[in-house]
Amino acid sequence: MPELSQETERGRAVLPFGAAEVTGPSMVPTLQHGDRLVVQYGARVRPGDVVVLRHPFQQDLLVVKRIAERREGGWWVLGDNAYAGGDSTDYGTVPEDLVLGKVRFRYRPHLPGQRSPFAVVRWALGAARPVLSDRSASRRLRAR
Repeated sequence: MPELSQETERGRAVLPFGAAEVTGPSMVPTLQHGDRLVVQYGARVRPGDVVVLRHPFQQDLLVVKRIAERREGGWWVLGDNAYAGGDSTDYGTVPEDLVLGKVRFRYRPHLPGQRSPFAVVRWALGAARPVLSDRSASRRLRAR
């Protein structure tokens, strides 16, 4: 389950945008371990959006998941990696007030082992990308 750095909480008090770092495999292939995120706090969320939320049972733990659908009691959230777990299939719906913000952008840091010109160009082309809503993924995820 991706855990996010506490920079997220500090930045939230000052600006509507904050930074976070992903740890864990539950959002692969959309997000990788080590990705940096730009989060917009208080943004309106819809099914298909990738969001940062407080874990329903460990509220000091921040996680990143994709909104699948609205259900009675809150949002049903799922990770993009069905094998990683740690989503609503484990803890049920997430109350609306635990959803902190919407992920807008991700940056994948350069790895020290990427030295060849081909690897550097490949990294440069894909390092920074917006995190878009995926309506088709939302439909696929609901089927799980």
